[in-house]
Amino acid sequence: MHESTPHSQSPARFVRLAETDRPSLTLQIDGQPATALAGDTLLVALLTHGRRVRDSEFGDGPRAGFCLMGACQDCWVWTPAGERLRACSTAVVAGMSVLTRSPADHWPATLDLRQSLARHALEAEA
Repeated sequence: MHESTPHSQSPARFVRLAETDRPSLTLQIDGQPATALAGDTLLVALLTHGRRVRDSEFGDGPRAGFCLMGACQDCWVWTPAGERLRACSTAVVAGMSVLTRSPADHWPATLDLRQSLARHALEAEA
């Protein structure tokens, strides 16, 4: 688990204005409890809880998705077991758990990624 929790410390990128009457679902984002509404994609859940979907594995910072329709490969997130999920086209399921950074024991972190994660952890503490 990652020590910083960017989703709970940042204002949301998405603000829900409509369809607030759908049933609420619970999930975990980076080990932290979160909620989504039935029918939401992971991308919507992530961006209603924070400013980013994931950190780039190439060390160039936080990503928030790009095309929002499954074509650009910019919104990959992971399950704790290391399975990759495309956040823009994966529906939230009650009780699911997602990581916005690859599990350390599943994907080796490059030097650039380790430096980026350390930089973001310092920024989150500030």
